[in-house]
Amino acid sequence: MKPQAFIDRLNSGEFDSLLKKLYGESQLEIEKQKKRYTEAVKSFKELYPEREDIKIYSAPGRTEIGGNHTDHQHGCVLAAAVNLDVIAVVSFHNDGVIRLKSKGYEKDLIDLSDLSVHTEEKGRSASIIRGIASYFNDKGVAMGGFDAYTTSDVLSGSGLSSSAAFETLIGTIIDLHYNGGNAGSVEIAKIGQYAENKYFGKGSGLMDQMVSSVGGFVYIDFLNTSEPIIEKHSFDFEKAGYSICITDTKGSHSDLTEDYVAVPSEMKRVAAYFGKNVLREVDEESFYEAVPKLRNTCTDREIMRAAHFFGENTRAEQEAQALENGDTDRFFELVRQSGESSANLLQNLYSYKKPTEQGIPLAIMMSKRILQDSGAVRVHGGGFAGTIQAFVPVKKINEYSDEMNRIFGEGSCYVLRIRPVGGIEITA
Repeated sequence: MKPQAFIDRLNSGEFDSLLKKLYGESQLEIEKQKKRYTEAVKSFKELYPEREDIKIYSAPGRTEIGGNHTDHQHGCVLAAAVNLDVIAVVSFHNDGVIRLKSKGYEKDLIDLSDLSVHTEEKGRSASIIRGIASYFNDKGVAMGGFDAYTTSDVLSGSGLSSSAAFETLIGTIIDLHYNGGNAGSVEIAKIGQYAENKYFGKGSGLMDQMVSSVGGFVYIDFLNTSEPIIEKHSFDFEKAGYSICITDTKGSHSDLTEDYVAVPSEMKRVAAYFGKNVLREVDEESFYEAVPKLRNTCTDREIMRAAHFFGENTRAEQEAQALENGDTDRFFELVRQSGESSANLLQNLYSYKKPTEQGIPLAIMMSKRILQDSGAVRVHGGGFAGTIQAFVPVKKINEYSDEMNRIFGEGSCYVLRIRPVGGIEITA
C-alpha cells in the first residue's frame, strides 16, 4: 500500500474496527492512535523516501496477573496482553539487509549474509533482529530484507515488557511476509526468547514473549518448557466495573541485578537439596516436612522464597479458574494473597541494599488507602524497584490515578485494558 493511501484510508475510518479491538472503544483514543500511525508513516517516508509500498505491524506489551517469580522454576503464570504496543512501518525489498530505526534510537543495520552472534551487539536491539533472522534462516526461510521505522508506547522499564513486544514484532514481520505465517504465535515467542538468550545476552524465561505473541488473557504451565501448556481465557474487567492500573514508582533499577539473580538461584538451592533442578520437580509436602533439615544447608530466606513458589504456583491456576467462572471476589482475594506472599516470603518489594528506597511499599500503602475493601493491589513483575499493579473500581479510577500521579509524577499511572490479540499486521 502507498504511504499516502494508508493515511487516507486510516483517516476515512477503514481501520476503525481493528483499532477499537486493539485500543478500546473511546473515540478520543482512536483519534490519538490515528495521529500516532500517521506520524509513524510520515517518519518512515522521511527515512526511506525511495520506498513506495508499506505494511504496518503491531505487537503488545504485557502485564503479569498471577505467578510472581514462578516461570523460572517451570511453574504456572497468568498474564495478559495490554493496549500499549510497538508499531512498525515496513517496506520489503531484496537488498539482503534489514534497516530499522526506532524512535529515539540509532538506526540498526543487519546484513543477512552474516547472522552469527556479534559480541559487540549484546544488549542492543540489533542483536534481537539478527537473532530472530538467524532462527528463520536456519529453518530454511529465505529473506530479502526490509526497511522499518518503529515507535512504542510500551515504555522501557515500565514493567510491561517492551523487549518482548519488540521481539514479537520482528518475529511477526518475518513470519507473515517471508514464511506465510507458518511459525505462528507460540513459535514466534520461542524465537524471541532464543534471540534474547543467545544474541542479546539475557537469560530470560518465556512468559513475556508468549503473552505478547498470543494475546489476551493467557494461562501458561511451564512444566515442559519446550512445549508449555497454553490456555487462552477471556474476561472483560471493564464490563465487570474495574480497570487495571500499573504505576511506575520511578525507582532506579541500577545495581539490582544481584537481587533479581538471587531469587531463582535461592529457589534452585532448595530444589538441589532434593536432588532436583527446579522447585516444580519437588513435592510440596516433602518440602515442608524437610524444613528443619533444610535449615542446615539453606538460609531461612531461601526456604521462605521456596514456600512462596509453592503457594504462588497454585494461586496462578486458581486465579485463571476464578476469571473463567467470572468470580471477581475470589480473584481479588487471590491477588491480595499473592501480594502478601511477595512481600513476606519472596521479599521483592525493595532491595536489602537500598533499605530506605521503598517506592513499591509506599505505592501499595497509598493504593490500599484508596481501594479500601474493593479491588486489589500487588507488586508487579520482578519487583525490588519499579511498578505495582492495582485492580481499581471504575468509579474510583480518577481519584486513584490522580493520587498515584501526584505522588510519583505525572504520567506514572497507566490505565490499561486487555488486548485480545498478539502480534498482527494492521489491515482494514
